[in-house]
This record gives sequence, C-alpha cells and structure tokens, in this order.
Amino acid sequence: MSRRTTQRSAICAAFESAARPLKPDEVLALAQQVVPGLGAATVYRNLRRLTEDGWLRVVALPGDATRLYERAGLAHHHHFHCDRCDRVFDVHVCPGDLGKLVPPGFAVTQHEFVLYGSCADCN
Repeated sequence: MSRRTTQRSAICAAFESAARPLKPDEVLALAQQVVPGLGAATVYRNLRRLTEDGWLRVVALPGDATRLYERAGLAHHHHFHCDRCDRVFDVHVCPGDLGKLVPPGFAVTQHEFVLYGSCADCN
C-alpha cells in the first residue's frame, strides 16, 4: 500500500466506521471530522490510490453514474439503495443459485442485486 498519511488514515477510518459503501462526498464529510482541512481533491486522489492498492473496490449501481467505494475483500453480498437519503447499505443475504431462472443451456457465472426503498432512518 502507498505511504500512510494522516489524511489517508482518516479516509480509511471513514470506511471502517461507516461499514457500508460510501460516495466521495460522504468520505469527505466523515474524514473531515478527523482532519478538518481535508479537501475533495485529496479524497479523490486517495480513493484512486486505495482502489489501485486493492484496499477499496468500486461499487457500480445500475443506472447510477455516481461512484461508490467499499472495502475490498468483503464476502459476497448485495446492496440496498435508499431512495430518500441516497445512501447505500450492504445486504448480507443472497438468494443463492439462480440457474433455474435462466433459459436452458445458459449458465450463471455471477450476479448482483440492488434493492431499492427507504432505509430505517428514512422510513
């Protein structure tokens, strides 16, 4: 991993404390609680480096151009996107084998589900 700085430590701590996928502006807000002068450019630069280093991974939601990031190496999981507050949460259950849903002769190699609705805070 690249050199550890106060800013990078605050950014990593933001992911560890949130325990869910974060947008860059969420990372900035959380990390600024530790490093008040932290800027958006530093956050974006560190997100790129942490992704390149394999500490983070990009989460892409269908139809959403916003980039989300989460800790790399997490067990297989899905996501819940709150329509009201726009936050994304991990869902740690999986419907399992989806082979019976595809036409005969097809093979599922991977899948991703995103659930949409309102989170507990917004409900």
